Amino acid sequence: MNQPTQASLANAGFDESQPCSKLWRCWEAWLILLVFVIFAGDPTPGINEAHYLAKAKQFWQPDWCANDLFVTSGKAHTTFYWTFGWWTRFVSLDAAAWIGRLIGWSMLAIGWQRLCWAIAPKRYVSPLAACIWIVGIQYGNLAGEWVVGGIEAKVPAYAFVLFALERMVCRRWSWVWPLLGAASAFHVLVGGWSVLAAGLVWIASGKRRGSLVRQLLPLAIGGGLALFGLLPALWLSAGTAPEDAVAAARTYVYERIPHHLLPADFPAHWYIRHGVLILLTAAIVAIQPIGKRLQDLTLFTIGAVLLAGIGLVIGMLPESHPDLAAKLLRYYWFRLTDAAVPLLLAIATVRLFVVDCRWGKKCGWAIAIPLSVASVACIAWLGIERQQVNLPASCDRAAQGHAQETSMAERQEVFQEWKRVCQWIQENTDPDAVFLTPRHQQTFKWYAERAEVVNFKDVPQDVPNLKIWQTRFDDVFPPELGRFRVTIQYSELLRYREQYGAKYMVVDRRAVPYRLPLQSLYPTPLTKNKYYAVYQLP
Repeated sequence: MNQPTQASLANAGFDESQPCSKLWRCWEAWLILLVFVIFAGDPTPGINEAHYLAKAKQFWQPDWCANDLFVTSGKAHTTFYWTFGWWTRFVSLDAAAWIGRLIGWSMLAIGWQRLCWAIAPKRYVSPLAACIWIVGIQYGNLAGEWVVGGIEAKVPAYAFVLFALERMVCRRWSWVWPLLGAASAFHVLVGGWSVLAAGLVWIASGKRRGSLVRQLLPLAIGGGLALFGLLPALWLSAGTAPEDAVAAARTYVYERIPHHLLPADFPAHWYIRHGVLILLTAAIVAIQPIGKRLQDLTLFTIGAVLLAGIGLVIGMLPESHPDLAAKLLRYYWFRLTDAAVPLLLAIATVRLFVVDCRWGKKCGWAIAIPLSVASVACIAWLGIERQQVNLPASCDRAAQGHAQETSMAERQEVFQEWKRVCQWIQENTDPDAVFLTPRHQQTFKWYAERAEVVNFKDVPQDVPNLKIWQTRFDDVFPPELGRFRVTIQYSELLRYREQYGAKYMVVDRRAVPYRLPLQSLYPTPLTKNKYYAVYQLP
C-alpha cells in the first residue's frame, strides 16, 4: 500500500498546521489540569514532596532543621529550590506543595495541549490523550517512572520537554535547545536524555533541520541554561576520592533505589508490560499515515527506547564489573522510555480521530474510542480510589507498593496518630532537637519540623554525606535487628546522644509494643496515642 503524502493528507481535510485560538487553548489546558487533579490530587505530601520541599525550605531558611543530615547536604536541584521553594518562607509546607502542584501541573497541561494540537488538531482530543498518557505510564512503565504527581524537580522539567517537543515537530529548532536547556536546569537527567533523543530527530531531519550555523546560538543558550542543573550535580562529587565515589554509587544503585536503576531488580512482569506497551504503540503508529510531525515524535521515542536498551546492556555488568555498573546505572537510563512511549501511544491514538486509518476511518475510530474510554474510566476509578483512601502517599505503605494486611480504617488511624505525635513534638521540644525516628516513615520533618539522625528515604546526593548516611543507617538500623528496630541498649543510646546529638526517640508501638526502660515523655497522662511514643535518651 502506498504511503499517503502530506498533500493527500491536506486534501483529506487534515492540516497539521491548523491554528488554535488562545481561548480554546486555555479551555483545553484547564480540562487537562482537571484530569491531573483527579488523578494526582491526593493529600500532601506526595511520595517525594516531603523529600524535595523540606530541602527547599532549608535552602531558604538555613536555621530550619539545621542539625539534619539530609536537608543540610549538597543541593542537587538548585533551580527547583530557587523557583519553587521561596514561598515556604511564608506558607506552610502543605500550602507550598499545593502551590507547586498547581504551577507544575499547569505547565504540563499547557505543554501537553500544544503538543497534541500540533499533531492531532481536533477539539477535545488533548484531554483524552492526557488520560491515555497517564494510564500508559501508570501501568506500562519499566522502572517506576511517573510524571504527574507531587511537585518535585522533574515536573517542571517534563513540562519544558513537552514545550520543546511541540517546537520540534513544528520544525522550530531554534526554540528546542533552549527549552531542553531549561528542562535540564530543573532536572539534569530528564533534560539531558531528552537532548540526546531530540538529537536523533535532528540528525534524521535532513534539510528540514536548517544549517548547523543557525543552531549555534540556540545551542549555546540551551547549554548555558543546562549549566544551572549540571554544575550543582557535578559539585556533589567534586574533590572526593574515587573509592568514595564508587561506594556512593554502589549504595545508590544496589541498596537505595535498585527498583529504579538496576534491571536485575525489576520484576519480570515490568518487562512484559513495557514490551506490550511498545508493541501497541508501534502498531497504532503503523496503521495510520505517518506525517512528518508524528514521524519526528516517533523518532524521539525510538531514541528513548534505545537509551533504555543501553541501560539493559549495562545492567548485565554487575556480576563481572559491579563498580563500573554502579557508576553507570546511577543515571536513570529507563526514565525517558517510561514517559515517551506512553506519550507517543496517547498522541498516535487520538490522531486516529483526525486521520483515516489505513483500513478506513471506522477502523481507526474502533481503536481510538475504546482506548480513550478505558483510559478516562481508569483515571476516574483511580481518582475515586485515592479519595476513598484519603491518605498522603508518603504516609501510606500500600501506596508505596508494599503489601498491607491492615484495614483501611487502621491505616487512617495510624496516620492520624502519627500527625498527633509530630504535632506534640513540634509544640513541646526545642527547634534544634534531633530525633531517632521509626524506620518506615518519611514525613517526620514535614509534620514535626525537627531534625533526624537518619531517614531511609532522605538520602543525600553528595558523596561525603551519602557516605555518612550509609554509616548512620547501618549503625541505627543494624542488619541483626532486621533494619526495622533501633537498639534499646543503654550504652548504645548514650552513644547516639553523644555522637549524633540525638535527645529523643520516637517509637512505633507496633514494632516495640512494650514500655521501654527510658524516661517516657509522650503520651502524657492527658493524651493518648495507640501507635507512637516519645522517649528521652539517657
